[in-house]
Amino acid sequence: MRFNRLDLNLLLALDALLEEQNITRAAARVNVSQSAMSGMLARLREFFEDDLLAAVGRNMELTVLGKQLVGPVRDLILHVHATVGIRVTFDPARETRCMKIMVSDYATEVFLNQVVARVLRDAPNMTLELVPLADDAAEKLRRGENDFLIIPRNFLDPEHPQRTLFEDHYCAVIWEGNTHVGDVLDAATYERLSHIAPMLGRPRSPTMEELLLQAQNVKRRIRVITSDFYSMATALVGTDLVATMHTRLALACARRLPIRVLPLPYDLPPLAECLQWHRFQENDPCHIWLRGIMLEVARGLPTNAELPMAPFSFNSIETGRGVTGLSVA
Repeated sequence: MRFNRLDLNLLLALDALLEEQNITRAAARVNVSQSAMSGMLARLREFFEDDLLAAVGRNMELTVLGKQLVGPVRDLILHVHATVGIRVTFDPARETRCMKIMVSDYATEVFLNQVVARVLRDAPNMTLELVPLADDAAEKLRRGENDFLIIPRNFLDPEHPQRTLFEDHYCAVIWEGNTHVGDVLDAATYERLSHIAPMLGRPRSPTMEELLLQAQNVKRRIRVITSDFYSMATALVGTDLVATMHTRLALACARRLPIRVLPLPYDLPPLAECLQWHRFQENDPCHIWLRGIMLEVARGLPTNAELPMAPFSFNSIETGRGVTGLSVA
């Protein structure tokens, strides 16, 4: 089919070429031979009257026009996919799609595990793929590589719809056998002790709490670095390390590990964890259904104000001392 002299079948090849900037990889992406992709590139060059990809040394780079086409071509393909995917009715019991959700281990532990249970019950033929958060999360969402993104509000893409799921505040976590800390963790002790902290992505980047602490000129001596949030609580057992964690996750860990959860000696702004999806998926029935489940589960979580701030430990949770209003998975 042609539109304005352009063979529309070439759009997928153009998208692959603009993304991969390599004929061999683009051919593999759309499942054609290298020679066939070379022929498609020649036809695209003729239509646009531009090289689109130019050889620079041993590599190929996009021309000025090629760079300008990246976003519009990807949006066009996503819009077509979203349009042809619309159905009059939606039956979750018969849905067979694989829905990709980019999410941290923190949000999986305190929130998404309940969503997974609901989906497995109500949509037995649907697959959920939980993808670890990456530095290019917003770009992957823009390209339609993930259906949903669960991420702090500070990192949202303003071009796509979003809803707030829940808020959380930060706390300090230590091993129960840490004799350097009493019932209260003061700022001097916090800064004097060694810390364990996560750094995410490639290259490794500081997390939200580290940025907030830096903004208050708090300097931590980080001795152990993890690649996720949950492993901090496990790794500090038997040590004098201090972890700065999301309170919801810390309280969940305190049900399983010999740790103490203490208020931070600093007043950090709360974290707002949000759900985001591509604007072209706004009216997709499957997306609407899954969004509805996630928002319903989020409404059932304790509010940020209901999360306890007093010192808690595995022993206090087991005996019920001082856990009024505590509700953790």
